[in-house]
Amino acid sequence: MRQASNRWISPSVGLAGGLTTLALLVVASAAMGAVVIAPVDVVRGELSDLHRAVLLDIRLPRVVLAILVGAALACSGALLQGLFRNPLADPGLVGVSSGAALAAATSIVLGLPTQGFGLPVAAFIGGALATLFAAGLAQRDGHLSVTHLLLAGIAVNALCGAGVGMLIFAADDDELRGFTFWTLGSLGSASWSTVTIAAVGAGIPTLLSLRLARGLDVLLLGESSARALGLRLDPLKAACIGLAALAVGTSVALCGLIGFIGLVAPHLVRLAVGPRHGWVIPGAALLGAVLLLGSDLAARTVVAPVELPVGILTTGMGGPFLLWLLRRRGP
Repeated sequence: MRQASNRWISPSVGLAGGLTTLALLVVASAAMGAVVIAPVDVVRGELSDLHRAVLLDIRLPRVVLAILVGAALACSGALLQGLFRNPLADPGLVGVSSGAALAAATSIVLGLPTQGFGLPVAAFIGGALATLFAAGLAQRDGHLSVTHLLLAGIAVNALCGAGVGMLIFAADDDELRGFTFWTLGSLGSASWSTVTIAAVGAGIPTLLSLRLARGLDVLLLGESSARALGLRLDPLKAACIGLAALAVGTSVALCGLIGFIGLVAPHLVRLAVGPRHGWVIPGAALLGAVLLLGSDLAARTVVAPVELPVGILTTGMGGPFLLWLLRRRGP
């Protein structure tokens, strides 16, 4: 994978800027909405009973969920881009998103319980099974082949897409509407219980990903050179895929399909601070949190009081970025 030789900013400056931006977005997200709270009151904690209830029960869970999910999606993208040694790699490559979508569509169309945690649980199981299936197909002589994993992921995505298409064809209007809104992505179901699930299923894999940075740096030299240097490739591949699948599966299950965060954030961080994964992974997590929290704030306020699905905004941001990236890299 070709890396940028010059970085835009120093990692410490980027970290400080990212944390400052995130803090400002947290205050803005807590203050803005159908019920407006003065930002200075949010910071000081001087709130009326109504504002305190809105802040603690509605907005803060949504803010924390956006940070956890955005960081998890971006960190998963950094892991897979490092594993495939390609900045165009995306968490959806291993089939987790399409598997979750197929399971969610199946639950909605068959009338299975979708209230509460019914739909998230089904989506998580579907994503996990799709990833395990793709990983099983990619085994060659007891080793996990990255090339075959990519091909298996494409096949699994195609099969799941065909299954979703059949279910949509069989769905009635209410079922189709429910599934469509889920695929567009939203943080509207945020509560402290969903935050707890996200902290375990998405937050812990994000933290554990930092332990893989050194191995991914060695892998940049190529698999043959990495083996010669004593790197155990199969455990590294399994850890990257497993952590990414768990983080993305949890995120998709709780918030629906939110695209392009896992593609945009790691690549921008790599351009800004260089290719070292010790900076790329935490930087991508921070930028992913900023991007998703900012997108959610825009989704809630741009056409208020109507709320846009956040997935529309992230896709609208990611599409032009992908075109720019393809143009920049050339043929």
